[in-house]
Order: sequence, then C-alpha cells, then structure tokens
Amino acid sequence: MAGNPRLLLSESGKILQVLRLNSGADKRLRGGHVWIYSNEVNTKATPLKQFAAGEQVVVETANGKALGVAYVNPNTLICARLISRSVKQTMDQSLLVHRLKVALSLREACFDQPCYRLVFGDSDGLSGLVIDRYYDIFVVQISTAGMEALKDEILAALLKVFKPQGILFRNDGKMRDMEGLESYVETVYGEVPEMAPLMENGVPLVAPVMAGQKTGWFYDHRLNRARMQQHVAGKKYSTCSATWVAGVYRHWLPVPTM
Repeated sequence: MAGNPRLLLSESGKILQVLRLNSGADKRLRGGHVWIYSNEVNTKATPLKQFAAGEQVVVETANGKALGVAYVNPNTLICARLISRSVKQTMDQSLLVHRLKVALSLREACFDQPCYRLVFGDSDGLSGLVIDRYYDIFVVQISTAGMEALKDEILAALLKVFKPQGILFRNDGKMRDMEGLESYVETVYGEVPEMAPLMENGVPLVAPVMAGQKTGWFYDHRLNRARMQQHVAGKKYSTCSATWVAGVYRHWLPVPTM
C-alpha cells in the first residue's frame, strides 16, 4: 500500500496514523508481547521519522490487518508499545481509570494494607508507568514518551479512582534519557512528605520517596524480605545502607502472613 493510510477510530473520534510491520513481525505480538522494535517496522510504507514521540498509532500486520493501538517513539530501539488490542480504544483517561481499577482489585486480593506497587508497567497494561502506593501517598514514575504525553490524564485518573493525600511524580529515572525526556521531581497534588510511612509484612517502615532511589522503596522485593524474616530473628550482624531493612525486620516477630 503506497503512502501512509489513516484510520478513523469511531469510538474515540480520533484519526491515527498507521504503523506497518514487516512480514512475520506480528508473531510476538499475537503471543502476548507488547514491544515493537524498530527493525520490525516496514519503514518504506510507514517511515518512523513521520511519527512524533508519544504519538498513538494503529499497528498493522504486513498484509494490513489491524492488531491494536500503540504509542510510538521513533528515536528508540523499542519504537512502539502496544497499549490496546482494539483499534477502537486509544489510551485516554477512561482506559487509565479502568486499568487502575483492575490493578487495585488485584492488589487488594493480595495485601491487607494499602502499601504496594499499584502499577507494574506492562504487566498492568500500562507500559512505561510505575505507581507505588504508601497508604494515601502515590509515587508515579513515567519512563516513556507515550506515558509522558498522558501525564495529565494519569493524574486525573488517580484522583478519580482514589482519594490521595498527595501525588508525587518521580520522573528522574535513567530510562527517560533514552526516550529524550527531561528529568524532574514534582508534587502534582496535595502534600507529599520527605519520608512516607508504609506497612510491609507486618513491619512499619518509612520510605524516602522524595530523594530515595527510584520511587523510594523496592516493593518488588517484599517476598524476599518476608522470607528473610524467618532467618534474622535474634541474630547480630552489622548493617549498611543496602541491608538496613534486615536490622528492622529482625525485631518484628512472629513472622506474619503476607
């Protein structure tokens, strides 16, 4: 097909450009993957240079069959990330609200305290977005141009689903450099303390959300720390910046359930 076709999305009313894949490049996407690499794009039919960073597009197979909607960054190796399997649904506030609600229901089924990683990027259908929750404090980290273009919608969606005390954008990760994005840390709603309280595995803790690494806490290691509780009771050892949590955990027994 000559030129670059455009497709009207009837539900959103938007007209999106088409990103055409090379032959066979759709196999991974059909298998559940969401990343599209620049060498998988038919750049003769759809030159990457015609897309703006963060723009949403319709992804098509080599023979013109639509696979869904993605957002694009023409300047990176991972040049597109699939955000919807329906060409009728773009990523907007409505879809963000829906996926936040799904993520919330999954976390509430696992944890009895509102302290957890609420959004795990691709795993929650929100590629390039991480949100950590510390009771009513939310720390948001955006790592892609596509999500950066939606930062206002992300804020609005959080306010619709939750009643936050404060929302912090910790947009200072290294991945932003690769995406051509500036780094910044900004309280975008309410008040956010330097140290945010949390409860993990029955242990009360605080996290340096303003100045700590990434979002201030490594929630993805909570299972490792739960396992550690079984081994540190009554032990004496030196602690350092990387292991101080063990020093806190060993004082909290019995080992709680998750």
